[in-house]
Amino acid sequence: MTATRVVAFGGGHGLSASLRALRRCAPELDLDITAVVTVGDDGGSSGRLRAERGGLPPGDLRQALVALAGDHPSTRRSAALFQHRFAEVSAGVGPGTRTGTAGHHTVPQGDGLAGHAVGNLVLCGLMELLGDPVAALEHAGAMLGAVGRVLPMSCQPVGIEARVRGADPARPDDVDTVTGQHQVAVTTGRVESLRLNPEAPEACPQALEAIGAADWLIFGPGSWYTSVLPHLLVPELAGAIVASPARRLVTLNLAAEKETFGLSLADHLAELRWYLPELKVDFVLGDSKAVGDPEPVGRAAESLGARLVLAPVAVTDGTPRHDPAALGAALVPVLGAAR
Repeated sequence: MTATRVVAFGGGHGLSASLRALRRCAPELDLDITAVVTVGDDGGSSGRLRAERGGLPPGDLRQALVALAGDHPSTRRSAALFQHRFAEVSAGVGPGTRTGTAGHHTVPQGDGLAGHAVGNLVLCGLMELLGDPVAALEHAGAMLGAVGRVLPMSCQPVGIEARVRGADPARPDDVDTVTGQHQVAVTTGRVESLRLNPEAPEACPQALEAIGAADWLIFGPGSWYTSVLPHLLVPELAGAIVASPARRLVTLNLAAEKETFGLSLADHLAELRWYLPELKVDFVLGDSKAVGDPEPVGRAAESLGARLVLAPVAVTDGTPRHDPAALGAALVPVLGAAR
């Protein structure tokens, strides 16, 4: 029996949770995993590198690689290195402190490494060295013994813009344009529309190939407007998703985020249909407690052609985070039943 080819879409912590869960399923279901990752990040370390060096923002790509890292002690150590973030250096003069002079006073010049994750710098260096982000990700994946492949949704960085009602609390009825993934993610207004800049970025060819050959396409969990929906706004990706013979699964979030405040889980599913009306889904997976009354979510799932599956997939400490082991256990019967 050939491996079951799974393509997971997203970015950041949500995609990481999905990939860790799929890794747990991989031996039992013989999964071939590909992650397709958003490239709109413009905040933190990724935003700084993107602004200073150009190229793809590496942070979400790094998170996906680490989630798929192998279990050998050396690769686990490499994964920990990729996640290591440089701290601020003390203002006092000491090892690693750069100084300048102003008159008779020694002036700290700052620490250019502070806030950067090592893996972001490695990916940035590999992309510059090899001149090809896909080749860079393959090389980094080999360094981490990755059990799967990580691809960008586009080989060019994109901007994210949203029309937001009430972005300014002092003007709750006004609609403003909020620019940049970071600003959209922290908006407290209601997102009314989303677009990419450029509006039609070229899709990563290898991602298109993976979608066309997939047995399963998995969307979510993750930040809906900044990690999940952007894939549907890349015309070539959207076309490939609609045309793919694969089955499709949507994993719901556990709690609303700032960008989706006031949006119910049923609304999350409606947004998928709004941005890609031709999208058909086979299963929607939600946490039993987070879903609450299943009827409206079930109806929203049915509008996409899907069946709602409920399972306990959250960590047990009460925080709104998916437990990779529990999520993996919930995925096994869904992915396995269609083999």
